[in-house]
Amino acid sequence: MTDMKKEQEREELHRAIWAIADELRGAVDGWDFKNYVLGTMFYRYISENLANYINKGEIEAGNPDFDYAKMSDTEADEARAGLVQEKGFFILPSELFCNVTARAATDENLNETLEKVFRHIEESAKGSSSESDFEGLFDDFDVNSNKLGATVARRNEKLCKLLNGVANMNLGDVKDHDIDAFGDAYEYLMTMYASNAGKSGGEFFTPADVSELLTRLGTVGKTEVNKVYDPACGSGSLLLKAEKVLGHNKVRQGFFGQEINITTYNLCRINMFLHDIEFDKFNIACEDTLTAPQHWDDEPFELIVSNPPYSIKWAGDENPLLINDPRFSPAGVLAPKSKADLAFIMHSLSWLAANGTAAIVCFPGIMYRGGAEKKIRQYLIDNNFIDCIIQLPSNLFFGTSIATCIMVMKKSRQDCKTLFIDASNECIKVTNNNKLTPENITRIVDVFAKREEIEHFSWLADRDEIAENDYNLSVSTYVEAEDTREVIDIKALNAEIAEIVARENVLRAEIDKIIKEIEQ
Repeated sequence: MTDMKKEQEREELHRAIWAIADELRGAVDGWDFKNYVLGTMFYRYISENLANYINKGEIEAGNPDFDYAKMSDTEADEARAGLVQEKGFFILPSELFCNVTARAATDENLNETLEKVFRHIEESAKGSSSESDFEGLFDDFDVNSNKLGATVARRNEKLCKLLNGVANMNLGDVKDHDIDAFGDAYEYLMTMYASNAGKSGGEFFTPADVSELLTRLGTVGKTEVNKVYDPACGSGSLLLKAEKVLGHNKVRQGFFGQEINITTYNLCRINMFLHDIEFDKFNIACEDTLTAPQHWDDEPFELIVSNPPYSIKWAGDENPLLINDPRFSPAGVLAPKSKADLAFIMHSLSWLAANGTAAIVCFPGIMYRGGAEKKIRQYLIDNNFIDCIIQLPSNLFFGTSIATCIMVMKKSRQDCKTLFIDASNECIKVTNNNKLTPENITRIVDVFAKREEIEHFSWLADRDEIAENDYNLSVSTYVEAEDTREVIDIKALNAEIAEIVARENVLRAEIDKIIKEIEQ
């Protein structure tokens, strides 16, 4: 199938999925309702994933007509322990998505049925190595919420519609569905919910084009990496880009992330499963990364990609322990309490492998403000950690029009220069937002990889030049913007002015003459 046709089919599928998701929503705000649609998609996915796995094994063992969904619960339960070890979870045949959906219209206690099924799925992982990946996963799927309806009957009607709606999403045949279909549909729905939710949407979701750019910058010259990490991982879209850019199984030891918001943390774990990342290949934690980092045992990381929250408050020097924390102490000063941006930078640098790259989206203010932030910039430059600063176009993110930057850091650099790239015009306008095209991304990555100097686009600055500029790292300090104003021929302009003045004098004389005649 041609790429064009595939893309067309993908767009049609996306439109159909959004139509279903939008229709299901009814009176519930889209932002709140996303947890129901995505949670139901997840329930369908793991049901099909488990049934496929069991069926495949049976068919290979010479049992061609086997169907796990038709098996008795008692018989199936015998295989529970083995399946939990292999897949990380277990679902009884009667509790599979297809069977619950088939009975939904006649199930007067559908809300209780779903609550029980979700509890059983989470409990199946208890005491096993996948427990932390499943614990609380369905917490945001409140089957008894008034948002779904004022009465149980109304709520069940909505839940039934939800199950049927997700069942009708054409995500491929159960036996051979394209693994990407679920993950792809999830990303698409996230994008749609985020763009419709305004500010709140941007807090947990990095658009696909920016994710692609960060990941490609972080993997230049590499065909695989050992581990990828995001200290503020949101719904995990950035982490998963590494596998998309490098290829399946090219992130050898897995995906690591930390997220402070519990709802987003649940979405992130769901996202991992929907992208077919096995439970033992990811480790997502829910805690404050700056004051309670959860991955001391897993660092260092070869690839770090992140879009941390801009200018949020943090404990800073109010917490006497932080200045001695090995992540922050090397700079000799902590990021200001009102602006944690550079604390995320220092944390990422600390956990970066010697052969690794960190690509982080930054708020522009951290590049030029004074005080503690300047001291941290000086530490980063004097120790040769900053490889490149890229100025991005404005309006790339949901809910903010700020023109952000990317900071690329490495610990083992070949030269002592920092590359500055002005990519502020590398975009196209799509409705209200700007978007990076594949060509824009390729141009930025190529110049970054070759460390090329191009007039009005990129500049290599050595340490002395940066020191002379008082450790200001704003791209505009180093890359002169092209003057697109029209060149004016001053001689021609003077001649034109002289002509106008002469014409004006003639007219004045004519008017004076007419006035005199009138006055006589």
